[in-house]
Amino acid sequence: MKRFGLPANERIKSRNDFELVYTSGEVLFSSSNRLKAAILIRNENEEAVLKTAFAVSRKCGNAVWRNRVKRLLRESFRLNKESLKTEVDSKRKFLLVVLSPNTINQKKNKKIILKDIMNDVIDLLNQIRAKL
Repeated sequence: MKRFGLPANERIKSRNDFELVYTSGEVLFSSSNRLKAAILIRNENEEAVLKTAFAVSRKCGNAVWRNRVKRLLRESFRLNKESLKTEVDSKRKFLLVVLSPNTINQKKNKKIILKDIMNDVIDLLNQIRAKL
């Protein structure tokens, strides 16, 4: 398997998984309060599972802007997930993560680039790793 890929089996797709994260999970905020992550951690005996999703509300901006934010979130997670993945594998945890913007919207940020989001994603991944 590719080191920096984000295959389909690492994505949250089912409605039940989303509801599980939002109802019984907890919410973490990045240090700059720009991004938030809803996470669900459980102990798993058989195999470790790390699944992610990226959600952007309609209130944040138009479809083009929301899709760009999702692409940037996905790319920054994909490039920095290795340390979290090894931690989940070593401790045999079941981890679901939904990343979404908290205070980022189209009115405040007309143009958004990868470096605007990368540091916040790294901060959230470090917080998640500390919770494991």
